[in-house]
Amino acid sequence: MTAIAAISRNEAGIKTVCGVLAQRFGDRFSTSASICMHHGHTTTWIANQPPDAVISPRETEEVAAIVSACSDHAVPVIPYGTGTSLEGQVNAPGGGICIDFSEMNRILAVNEDDLDCIVEPGVTRKALNVHLRDSGLFFPIDPGADASLGGMASTRASGTNAVRYGTMKDNVLALEAVMPDGQIISTGNRASKSSAGYDLTRLLIGAEGTLGVITRLTLKLHGIPEAIASASCCFPSIDDACQAVIATKQYGLPVARIELLDHLTVKAVNAYSKLALPETPLLLLEFHGSNDSVAEQSTDFGEIAEELGGERFIWTSNDEERNRLWQARHDVYWATLRLRPGATVFVTDICVPISRLAESVRAAQDKATETKLLAPIVGHAGDGNFHLSLLVDENDAEEIRRADEFVGWLNELAISMDGTCTGEHGIGQGKMAYLERELGAATRYMASIKSAIDPLNILNPGKILQF
Repeated sequence: MTAIAAISRNEAGIKTVCGVLAQRFGDRFSTSASICMHHGHTTTWIANQPPDAVISPRETEEVAAIVSACSDHAVPVIPYGTGTSLEGQVNAPGGGICIDFSEMNRILAVNEDDLDCIVEPGVTRKALNVHLRDSGLFFPIDPGADASLGGMASTRASGTNAVRYGTMKDNVLALEAVMPDGQIISTGNRASKSSAGYDLTRLLIGAEGTLGVITRLTLKLHGIPEAIASASCCFPSIDDACQAVIATKQYGLPVARIELLDHLTVKAVNAYSKLALPETPLLLLEFHGSNDSVAEQSTDFGEIAEELGGERFIWTSNDEERNRLWQARHDVYWATLRLRPGATVFVTDICVPISRLAESVRAAQDKATETKLLAPIVGHAGDGNFHLSLLVDENDAEEIRRADEFVGWLNELAISMDGTCTGEHGIGQGKMAYLERELGAATRYMASIKSAIDPLNILNPGKILQF
């Protein structure tokens, strides 16, 4: 298991702040060891580093009071959504106070005519879409987990719909946030565009809670398409499948989803979700539009796929069949666990230009074989992003060492291909070593921004940049 060193603890400050906040928040303040351990947990193999206390605020003003108290005594503050981050983002390496947003989960407004909504950070993406169901609108960003929208903004989340609808940075109009000194700010309004000043909204999106604590989000919404069709198509090789992705984009097909599964992932999905997909490289697709346009898009893709060796191209607009297919895609994490019972899954991601996607996937497969690691791959092929799940025995130190080296090699591979060490999981603790290699001198300006906004380094310290 990868060890992340703790940063210096402010014992006196933590003790004082815990006393102040315990008195104010009563039973919404907890120092229970089990609760604190839970709030140091993420879906990662990075060691758990629990906070000293967990608080569940219900209003922005309460968040401001928490941050102000921590600022007064230089105590770390760690925001927590649903704990589904993958790179140690909610760990507390210097201890401190965890702000759990589960009770700030109200949908404050839905403006149907303007196609936007205002929500609190604890609202999950599934809860929002259930609420929107009768409005004819939906929120398209869909990471596999049912993550909180505040956490999704903090990590600049993405998902299977990104090829058409973009990522969180493209779908957040404005934020309300509590800054390190306890000041509450708004980064914008509901206007669809603005040229007013620095873009603080985009600065906070992807900052992983290191620059401000998000307390409200104004989100773009989209109309639910008249018709939706899903499809699957198998290919002789990863190269053929990736060429079909490139040709689809060059042809101008407005595909909403285009996912790549390698043969190991298809095998896992078949067993877990009771499907019978061909166990070869596979593309899963989705088309949005009118009934006629969806049929036309599906036919056009079928012709593209056939020219590139695609076989068993099947498409359907039946809701039950579509939902079953995409639920299987979203259950890939659980499916891969069954490929090696008793193993732990460590998920990592990279993103490269799509012209290098096939090369990078093949290289990762070859490296996994060389290092005797089981590593199924699934990717958002339309934007060159793929996830690799390493199945490892946590009790085997040698296997852990090989897996750790593999992830380092994969990050370096992406950077060498003019890509990134993380397409959507974020830096957190796990990928800090690769950020400077990827961006060089730019990280010094990031550090300057962090120091200027948070001179005491209390907001989620030990993440993204090392001080």
